[in-house]
Amino acid sequence: MEQQVIDINKALVLKCKKGNSKAQFEIYKLYAKAMYNTAQRILNNSAEAEDAMQEAFLKAFANIGEFRFESAFGSWLRRITVNISLDYLRKRKVVFEEISDHQNNIPDEESLEQPIPDEVTISKIKKLVSALPDGYRTIITLHLFEGFDHEEISEITGITPSASRSQYCRARKKLLEEVKQKIKL
Repeated sequence: MEQQVIDINKALVLKCKKGNSKAQFEIYKLYAKAMYNTAQRILNNSAEAEDAMQEAFLKAFANIGEFRFESAFGSWLRRITVNISLDYLRKRKVVFEEISDHQNNIPDEESLEQPIPDEVTISKIKKLVSALPDGYRTIITLHLFEGFDHEEISEITGITPSASRSQYCRARKKLLEEVKQKIKL
């Protein structure tokens, strides 16, 4: 049995399925900023993020007939945006390392749970994340900001779930080190 999700934009999406260009423009206005931000967090390059976002909309509208309301339209579009952004990274030759959990004493996620001092703002964290190497930035972005679990990240990136966890832990450890260094803890 197919499960359908209640989508507040269902009427617009249905119009898009019929080729209504005004509905497509409304969908674009609703989701463009969020999709740009998603691409920007992954790519860390505004021109590429803009291109990836535009490609995502083109692909979504070209394939909108395949959308079955099994998820919210925004989630479907975000997945397309993430996949296109990762394609851009692959063109840059970004490699996601396969690392075993025991290699190089990688800490588990729970051991990295430390409170972040109040003087560290979200904008400072975002700036530090954007300075991470592409592989780390991508995994931490997909997990923390986009909400994908390690199995989903594995499917998207082609690495194992344990490699995703390892890269996430390394990225988080590096991020925490940067936070401590910037605020001189």
